[in-house]
Amino acid sequence: MTQTRHNSNGCQGFRENAKVSRREMVRIGGLGLGGLTLPGLLRAEQAAGISSSHKAVIMIYMVGAPPHQDMYDLKMNAPADIKGEFKPINTPVPGIQICEHLPKLASIMDKLVPLRSVYGSPSGDHDSFICYTGRTVQKQPPGGWPSIGSTISRVLGPVNGSVPPFFGLAPNAGHPPYGSPGHPGYLGVAHSAFRPSGPVRNDMKHGTVQASHLTDRLSLLSHFDRMRRELDAKGTMDALDSFNRQAMGILTSSKLLDALDLTKEPQAVRDKYGQGDPKNYGDGAPRNLEHFLLARRLVEAGARVVTLNFGRWDFHSSNFSECKNTHFPMFDQGMHALITDLHQRGMDKDVAVVAWGEFGRTPRINKDAGRDHWPQVGGGLIAGGGFRTGQVIGATDRDGARITQRPVHFGEVHASLYRHFGIDPRSVTLPDYTGRPNFLVDDWQPLPELV
Repeated sequence: MTQTRHNSNGCQGFRENAKVSRREMVRIGGLGLGGLTLPGLLRAEQAAGISSSHKAVIMIYMVGAPPHQDMYDLKMNAPADIKGEFKPINTPVPGIQICEHLPKLASIMDKLVPLRSVYGSPSGDHDSFICYTGRTVQKQPPGGWPSIGSTISRVLGPVNGSVPPFFGLAPNAGHPPYGSPGHPGYLGVAHSAFRPSGPVRNDMKHGTVQASHLTDRLSLLSHFDRMRRELDAKGTMDALDSFNRQAMGILTSSKLLDALDLTKEPQAVRDKYGQGDPKNYGDGAPRNLEHFLLARRLVEAGARVVTLNFGRWDFHSSNFSECKNTHFPMFDQGMHALITDLHQRGMDKDVAVVAWGEFGRTPRINKDAGRDHWPQVGGGLIAGGGFRTGQVIGATDRDGARITQRPVHFGEVHASLYRHFGIDPRSVTLPDYTGRPNFLVDDWQPLPELV
């Protein structure tokens, strides 16, 4: 049951409804009077024709952790074996410089917020978990911490029945965390990511026709029938109703299939995004630029959270050639296309974009011209969401080794994203497997710099 504290800092965006406010209705539901929950209330409102703002988040997980000091925080006063080969270039925002090999992003710095002081990874182990939850894998409650996509699926539910609220553009990967879209944790499989480019894509094949080209609704029904049988066999029938609703929505609407069909986009838009490379990079994810376009189409169709896994940035060797030749150009193009597209479509205030990896890279360049794991500090990029952009948050020392100004924890960014959805993350709680209520984030507040 969704529980809510009741004070002046409760969930934002709860509208008054006739004689009884939504806040009061949620309070009644939290007490168990009638079993009303926030997702149930939102569905009831939708059925009654009461609309709400459709906010969304696109999170790009930069698989394996990119080099922060070679992207947004170049250290030109450091020794040669620290500062590396790249040089900074100016941007339209005075005082902000980023890497010369990210020229498209540099050109729209007024629409971006580079983060130069992200921390929170305790060990430097490769795992997407902290990016998707804002928390570490240590000391998890029974069932495990859910990702932001699963949490939003549980708290807000779908915008409409034909489009799942949470999508993961994550393929299977040689290192499983690299292919994770974010796990549902104690919220259960009913709030897992719908993965049109992962295992679900294979399940939804009809002969040789891929999911993005399906027109036979019976193929989709067959997919959900198989899923139902598997759930039954595994004793997870609690997810059945959710999947049945999802199946019926898809079967009676072309909205999702239309969103997955990139041929419906004008060629000029497709060219702007580009194609990239759909093959996995090593044991990581693809550098698939069409996924950036697909993410935009999915949120436009009604998705609330889309996670996108990009590349394989674990450059223990050949860091500079790998960045310059294989990753920076594609990331630069895909991010630039996505952010400018959102602005041109008037979606920039409703859709927040975050791109980051699980930690940073060592200041000192190793003997193989690579950078190793550095959990002390990393970086990231924020855009959209109605946030105050055209600024940098945080700073590090001369070598990019230690935070000197404004540490930014992963949890603070997640708190900011929940507030973007109109949710006070320190008021709403969700129960784990034991029934114990848990807040959506640890003891973190949204970043005031973004307001």
